[in-house]
Amino acid sequence: MTILELTTSCDPRLNVDVLVLAAAHIDQTPVLLTDGVVNQGLDLTALATALPTTGFTGELDAVIRVPSSVLGSNVTAVRADSLLIVGTGPGLAAGSGDETALGADRAGVLRRAAGCAARELAGMDSAAFLLPADDLDDLRAVTEGALVGAYAWSGRVPAPTAPLGRVVVATALADSVEASAAEARAIALAEATALARDLVNEPPNRLTPQTFTQRARAIADDAGLDIEILDEALLREQGFGGIVGVGQGSVHPPFLVRVSWVPENPAQRIALIGKGITFDSGGLSLKPPASMPEMKSDMAGAATVLGVVLAAARQELAVRVDAWLALAENMPGGGAQRPSDIITMYDGTTVEVTNTDAEGRLVLADALARAVQDGPDAVIDVATLTGACIIALGHDVSGVMGNNQDLVDSLLAASRNVDDKAWQLPLFETYKDQLKSNFADIPNIGTPGAGTITAATFLSYFTEDYPWAHLDIAGTAWKSGSEKGATGRPVPLLLNYLRNVK
Repeated sequence: MTILELTTSCDPRLNVDVLVLAAAHIDQTPVLLTDGVVNQGLDLTALATALPTTGFTGELDAVIRVPSSVLGSNVTAVRADSLLIVGTGPGLAAGSGDETALGADRAGVLRRAAGCAARELAGMDSAAFLLPADDLDDLRAVTEGALVGAYAWSGRVPAPTAPLGRVVVATALADSVEASAAEARAIALAEATALARDLVNEPPNRLTPQTFTQRARAIADDAGLDIEILDEALLREQGFGGIVGVGQGSVHPPFLVRVSWVPENPAQRIALIGKGITFDSGGLSLKPPASMPEMKSDMAGAATVLGVVLAAARQELAVRVDAWLALAENMPGGGAQRPSDIITMYDGTTVEVTNTDAEGRLVLADALARAVQDGPDAVIDVATLTGACIIALGHDVSGVMGNNQDLVDSLLAASRNVDDKAWQLPLFETYKDQLKSNFADIPNIGTPGAGTITAATFLSYFTEDYPWAHLDIAGTAWKSGSEKGATGRPVPLLLNYLRNVK
């Protein structure tokens, strides 16, 4: 993983390949950001003067690479060969509008700029980030953004360009206790996010429910976490009809795994439930071919909660975290469940399977029903659950629903704290009218309309006795197009939530 260092100075001894700075887009002109930037001994006047002549405007995510000679006679003050300037858009000025609604808060801008720069510098040995970092919130944003941005999936064939090797963040706070804590926090977040991304990026022939379980065991053993594994035989014996039903069409059997961080005298016990469909063909309700290549990402919920419990342990958070991985492969084999099958869930609820492609809610429901037996203070499930969420919120915002407004509000606050955007959708009692069956307690899919909400409504039947929230990350866990791959979201959101549990 990329090495992180903090320094209080920018002087000739700072031996890096690249200096990273930021510029705002103001009146169609790039304005170099210097407030809160450690740059003693480095005269940036020549750079600020030359920047508008390059065609670079400072627009959001824009980057420009220039030789360090642009500093003129001041070039001897640095050993870097080049400078990278990253655009922040309109800038970091507060009070320009509804920052919560616009998602344009200062920390979010800095986090994004640092991440953009780190991605641009893949393959470089080292870079010094001379971004505003003179207070703790700014420092956290820069360190976290840079480390999370410096990621490359190691499983690519041929081997990928290596991520940026060393990140040096210049900050006046470098020698403080608070800065050390921010450094540890950034490292834990980056490790958890990278783990989630690695798992989601893995091809489904290499990541089956069994191999995922093996990875979880290895991680638990290394980090000193508790682990409980239920294989197919135990799942059948104990009545996990949802997980067994989804997995029975595959040659790769299902698993339910609990990985736990157990501190002394925990403030609360939080259960995180992750949907872990290692590949989703749709089962007999087969998906169209164009929709299948990205269905290896349907286990992003399980990957997320595994990363989060690891980070909780690394930081020794004062809250117990139980990460439940509901793992299955949804395939149309000869033993696959059929539309119109009736299955019995772990809590005894009968479900009419009207669409085998609505499988995620079945594995989640079993895990939710089991998790409540441990008496958690709150339960949060995380799932790439519905395409309808992408239609409603796009690819930048996760959907949030639940039966406890305080819990939902805490998750929304966490999303704002780390710029991991989420938005609440309603979960009114009347949506249950769309979930009626003539043959079982409920069907696994509702009547047309409000697909994201009716999916959560289905889950609500299994969560009536405890505070519960649901995160639909169908649009946010994965990027398509030229940046195709896992994002690691919502690891930052959930970690921030756990840090603030009292």
